[in-house]
Amino acid sequence: MAKKKLYKSREDRKLTGVCGGLADYLGWDSSLIRIISVVLVILPVTSWVLLIYLVLAVLLPDEEDAVS
Repeated sequence: MAKKKLYKSREDRKLTGVCGGLADYLGWDSSLIRIISVVLVILPVTSWVLLIYLVLAVLLPDEEDAVS
């Protein structure tokens, strides 16, 4: 069984592909991940979500780099 890897999606992306890659990793719908992310960014208690998104956008490999 192949080990799952977290990566930025090349096909399911709106900005950087982080939500698409996370949705693929978790087996969820990417729209749900995007909605949850936006709601969490808007809430003042969870403003750290934007920072995590930016870190993942920089550190995660692209899909073709992670799969090969």
